[in-house]
Amino acid sequence: MKQKKLAQCCVLTLGLYSGLSQAIENWSVQKQLNLPDWLTLKIDHRTRYEGYDSAFKKGTSGGDQVIAFRTNVFMGIKYDNFELGTEFLDSRITLEGANTPINNTQINQTDLLQAYLAWQSGDFLGSGLNFNIKAGRQTMDVGSRRLIARNRFRNTINNFTGFDTLLSQGDWELRNFVVLPVSRLPSDKASLQAGQTEFDQEDFDRIFAGTFFSMKNLPLNSTGELYGYYLSEDDTPETLTKNRKLFTPGFRWFKKAQSNQFDFEIETALQTGTSYATSNAKDQQRLNHFAYFSHATLGYSFDAPWQPQLMLQYDYASGDKDPNDNENNQFETLYGARRFEFGPTGIWGAFARANINSPGIRLKIKPHKTLTGLIAHRAYWLAQSKDSWTGAGLRDTTGNSSSYLGQQMEMSLKWQAIPQLLDLESGWAHLFKGNFAKNAPNAPTNKNDADYFYFQTSIHI
Repeated sequence: MKQKKLAQCCVLTLGLYSGLSQAIENWSVQKQLNLPDWLTLKIDHRTRYEGYDSAFKKGTSGGDQVIAFRTNVFMGIKYDNFELGTEFLDSRITLEGANTPINNTQINQTDLLQAYLAWQSGDFLGSGLNFNIKAGRQTMDVGSRRLIARNRFRNTINNFTGFDTLLSQGDWELRNFVVLPVSRLPSDKASLQAGQTEFDQEDFDRIFAGTFFSMKNLPLNSTGELYGYYLSEDDTPETLTKNRKLFTPGFRWFKKAQSNQFDFEIETALQTGTSYATSNAKDQQRLNHFAYFSHATLGYSFDAPWQPQLMLQYDYASGDKDPNDNENNQFETLYGARRFEFGPTGIWGAFARANINSPGIRLKIKPHKTLTGLIAHRAYWLAQSKDSWTGAGLRDTTGNSSSYLGQQMEMSLKWQAIPQLLDLESGWAHLFKGNFAKNAPNAPTNKNDADYFYFQTSIHI
């Protein structure tokens, strides 16, 4: 009898949830306010708890935890071929510990993320070409997002001020941009801890420009990309930099995943120019810069329940060969994202696209149309043993601490609890510390492996 009642309660609960979910699915402030088609209003809020139990970064001991909040409010106006867009961002944290990085990757309170005017044409100057131009403050996703990205996991978001154009027809598109990277302010720890607010600024001392060409329907039903990016930066009163003057050309060739087929991705980029070794104000030595990175993926999507996709991956990003020469060989990832390849960032961020040599394997699954999961495992070595482990801030300039950083196991699960309205996501990562992580100078005295956990809710209205 008790089992029968329990079953009835479960069925009733599931029925109520299904009914409620369908009733409020696609609920939005846009519909509730009955706004006209030419006006768009969107609000997104994310709350995430994250923490880990054992230190692995320079100068730390014990674990860490934080609750991070991020709120975005977007308003857009469309008229004919014109669009005016504005977006406000508020990123802040609480419950931080002694090891929590108090910086502007975590905090950017009440600021203007986007304010742009865009225009598009389906027959530009009678040529039959599609043309889009966006001018003003904006966020950008380009290509694989490894070098230019609108951050998704990180609590703050990269943005730029300038011009971004897109010319396309059929299978090809050509994108060109000239922008000024925006400095998130304030940037000093004391001001951020005090909750001070300051309007973010762009400056002509930092210029970022690039061209990006993409062609679809290449052999093997693949897509090819060619690009070249140029970054020139100098210190400003608000922001210290590495004074990078870098040209980064590269290419990418990939085939998207399809059921019962192999897929692949290859990307390589070089970097030439000059840079400083650090952004420290006392560092005034200009170094010749030559660096590179490569990525390769081979995957297969099975025609089976849960739609499993298995991928073998390899990443290499060069490191500095000799700390005492006149060169800097550590690859700079510019304004790219790394979470989708190297695990959670936030207060974790163990690995980045700099001075690493890393093979890996991952499995993506989709048990339900609203549920996706990931299991991944990677091993990590330093590309150059005398250069730093950038995710931990550790370095042995003698190269005697080995190059083996360790291994990272990662799992995550995302559920669209109410499609288009509420997402729930949770993840775990385990760092198996290698010889370098245990023995490098200034490494934490606790040699234990580290576990990281996060849980977040995202509301879209």
